[in-house]
Amino acid sequence: MNDFDDLVGTDVPGAERERLRGVHELLVQAGPPAELPAGLQSAPSPRELRPRRVRRRALLLAAAVTVLTVGVTFSVGYAVGSRSTATSPLHEQLALKGTSAAPQARATLDVSQEVGGNWPMTLYVRGLPRAAAPTYYVVWLVRQGQLVAPCGSFVVSKPSNPLTLQLNAPYSLEQGDTWIVTRQQYGRHAARTTVLRPVFTHTAV
Repeated sequence: MNDFDDLVGTDVPGAERERLRGVHELLVQAGPPAELPAGLQSAPSPRELRPRRVRRRALLLAAAVTVLTVGVTFSVGYAVGSRSTATSPLHEQLALKGTSAAPQARATLDVSQEVGGNWPMTLYVRGLPRAAAPTYYVVWLVRQGQLVAPCGSFVVSKPSNPLTLQLNAPYSLEQGDTWIVTRQQYGRHAARTTVLRPVFTHTAV
């Protein structure tokens, strides 16, 4: 009796026996299955699987913490930046140039931080024509192209001497406010001539 007869026996009907013989011959031709690698011959234990699961959870947790930290840092930085911009002291420097009435004149107007409703200003000016009584110069606050109020007046005794003048704007300043300098006479406030105007449009207050 051969291997097939040992496996199947002698009591299997003819047709079924032939079908089983064909399957047996195919298995013999295919040969034995390849051996499993040593690492796969036995299933990993729950204890062996646990470290991988723990490492994966740790990586996911670290990624989440990183994203959260970046988000919090951005939010805090944005809030601090917005607050510092909104409450930062005003310090604007405005360059002025002479008009045809004073072509050699140049000036710089520094507007400092508000102090009790006042905006201290420093005017550095040179090249203005001499102005003494009854003429004088006035620094005007300009809003939307209109003269709003004076911020100080001065005279010039020697055109060649630069002047540093401390002025003040005791008003509520607004976005877009600017300044000019005019020449006028005592008792004739409506008659004025612009001698200094901004080099470019003033945009920050």
